[in-house]
Amino acid sequence: MELELVKEEKNYLEFFLKGERYTFPNLLKSRLMNDSAVTFVSNKLDHFLLDKTHFVLRTDGKSPRKAIEDAIKEIEKDLSDFEREIKKALK
Repeated sequence: MELELVKEEKNYLEFFLKGERYTFPNLLKSRLMNDSAVTFVSNKLDHFLLDKTHFVLRTDGKSPRKAIEDAIKEIEKDLSDFEREIKKALK
């Protein structure tokens, strides 16, 4: 997975997430939508054969980079919790 920055301003970030099409981009978008500082988030495939997702993110009161970092931390926590529960169930 690689991030290609298109445009960055104080409360605006536009980028391509290369190597990802649906699963992770939709998960990231859903986490960003739960952040009260995020005023707008959109992700789309410019073409169904391309292997990159176009993201646009606007925030209020928090930098877009911080919003992404927070969302990724939430995702990592959820995955860790899931792994722990699976291991517990398989004992």
